[in-house]
Amino acid sequence: MGGSSGENQADGDAEVRRAIEAMLMVALEPVPSNLLAQLLEVPTDEVERVCGDLAGAYEEDGRGFALVRVAGGFRFQSHPDQAQWVERFVLEGQSSRLTSAALETLAIVAYKQPVSRAQVSAIRGVDVDGVMRTLQHRGYIVELSRDPGPGNAVLFGTTSFFLEHLGLDSVHDLPPLGEFVPGAEVVEALERGLRGGTDLGIDGEPIEEPVDDDEPSVAEVLGVDGSVEA
Repeated sequence: MGGSSGENQADGDAEVRRAIEAMLMVALEPVPSNLLAQLLEVPTDEVERVCGDLAGAYEEDGRGFALVRVAGGFRFQSHPDQAQWVERFVLEGQSSRLTSAALETLAIVAYKQPVSRAQVSAIRGVDVDGVMRTLQHRGYIVELSRDPGPGNAVLFGTTSFFLEHLGLDSVHDLPPLGEFVPGAEVVEALERGLRGGTDLGIDGEPIEEPVDDDEPSVAEVLGVDGSVEA
């Protein structure tokens, strides 16, 4: 009896695995585990376990694809170590790519959301209306709500489409901004350079040079007040 029960469970697991593979293969977006469980009429925990087993099996077999959890659901995607071939395939003849301005704007929305157009413009220092419309049209950002303050500005945030393209499960998985911000010593060195044009040695320390009081400063020569214009 025990052997028969074990065989039935194994057959049941195999059917669930095949069904999950089939549905994810045709899904256009990541499929939540609770939806898979509802369709298969099995507990959500079982779907989570089967998906984990499948992901491990694909990785162990060295497949060119992987089963991953992104944007709150499961989907098939190419394996990260095959990125160079996938990029070559996808970008061959590709003409519609996001500009650097669009990528900068998208990054600001991703990290500051919910955020208004005016706030994004203030951070970038340029008008972003056109770029925001492009990102919204392509499905990367969406209107989330309205600011309760004066003007009731529309507040934007990223979409599941954005998470899917970055391979993230949620915006909390975005890399910390601290990884991209220079250290205090670098910022201080840059500020010294902007203020007085101080040269830095190999060790990062300023090179002391005699100062000629009669020699005009860079700002005086250029006729500016020392401010930097982007």
